[in-house]
Amino acid sequence: MLKLRPQTPFAAGEGASSAPPRHVAIIMDGNGRWAKARGLPRLAGHKRGVDSVREVVRAAAEAGVGRLTLYAFSTENWRRPEEEVAGLMDLLRYYLRHEARKLGRDGIRLRFIGDRAGLASDLQMAMASAEAVDCAGERMVLQIALNYGGRAEILAAARRLARRVAEGELCAENIDEGEFSAALTTKGDPDPDLVIRTSGERRISNFLLWQAAYAEYIFTPVLWPDFGREAFLAALEEYGARERRYGGV
Repeated sequence: MLKLRPQTPFAAGEGASSAPPRHVAIIMDGNGRWAKARGLPRLAGHKRGVDSVREVVRAAAEAGVGRLTLYAFSTENWRRPEEEVAGLMDLLRYYLRHEARKLGRDGIRLRFIGDRAGLASDLQMAMASAEAVDCAGERMVLQIALNYGGRAEILAAARRLARRVAEGELCAENIDEGEFSAALTTKGDPDPDLVIRTSGERRISNFLLWQAAYAEYIFTPVLWPDFGREAFLAALEEYGARERRYGGV
């Protein structure tokens, strides 16, 4: 169980790891339950969750994390009420409009993974503009998984490789893990070292299925709107105390 500790920076040399994880991925869960517990509409929880995003992004950059991937909207989330989906997309538009340039000035580069074709054209344009913002001395990449599903990503990669084989560009016998990884939308990215899921749920929900094969997982009961700097640094501390063997002894 993740325990919260005082708000202190992640200290190198503690536990089994002397450095923060290069790549942290977070399944942000619990916005709806946070709102329901307070008699508020679900969208109020999502709005409060944006504050947690700001706080965790800042804490990750200060701690020396190189890449932070946030699971913002899955391919399955379209099943939610239309009003909630529209509200989530409006929140993202607001975030990009008000935060992209500030993130760039702070040395944080924005990137998106997921199926953009399924999103509104104006949102696609806003995403492209945010990715093009000049970054002052890149400290961290903030990667947002939007309309993303791990299975869909793997299927798309398999189709890309199949087309290359059919066109004679690639020999099927030469497809190894490296070739497959290069066909994913995360090509060239480091695999996540740590995956955090908030709200007490203990499942991975179709998130980075290929990439997180050897990631460490932390499941915390803290709802995402309550997950801030203190909880994030506590997760880094727990990660640092773990010994990663990658199948060895």
